[in-house]
Amino acid sequence: MSESLAVAFPADARDTTPQRLAALFDRHHGRLYALARRMSGNAEEARDLVQETFLRAARRPRRLPPGDSAQEAWLVRVLVNLCRDRWRRRAVRDRLDPVLAAPPAPADPESAAVARATVSAALERLTPRRRAIVVLHELEGLAVKRIARLLGLTAATVRWHLSVGRKELAALLLPDNTTEPTP
Repeated sequence: MSESLAVAFPADARDTTPQRLAALFDRHHGRLYALARRMSGNAEEARDLVQETFLRAARRPRRLPPGDSAQEAWLVRVLVNLCRDRWRRRAVRDRLDPVLAAPPAPADPESAAVARATVSAALERLTPRRRAIVVLHELEGLAVKRIARLLGLTAATVRWHLSVGRKELAALLLPDNTTEPTP
C-alpha cells in the first residue's frame, strides 16, 4: 500500500501523503484550537472549526503552500474564514428569530466567569476581521507583523483594526466611561 501512496503522492515540497497531513495537524492543532476557542467562545464549536479547517486541508492538500510558516498562515486564514461564515449564518438566523438573538445569561455567578462572559459577548459584537485581529494580538499575544502575515494584510491595516477594536471594546465594556475623575 505504501508503494501506491508513493506513486499517487510524490514526495516533493507539496507532498500530500496522510503522514504530511498528520504532521501538519500535530504542529498546528493546539494553536488553532486555542484561537478557535477564543473566537467562538464555545469548546465544542472550536473543535468543529479546527476539524473543518483540517478537513479542507485534507480535501485539497495541493492548495497548502510550501513551508511551515506559510502553511500555518493558510490554516489560520481558513479558520478565520470559517468563523466569519458561522457568524454570518448566526446573524441571519438571529435577525429571523429575535428570541435566539438574546444573549444567554451567565450560568456561573463568580466574578471571573462573569468577566469572561462579558468580554466574550463584547468580542462577538466586533466585525469578524477585527475580532480575529484583537483575539490574535490581545489574547494570543502575537505581534502585529505576525498577524499581518497570517491574515494576508498589511501591518498598517492590522494596527488600524486593533486600534478601532480596542475603542469599540472599551465602549461596549465601559459604556459610562467618562474622562472626568470621580470624587
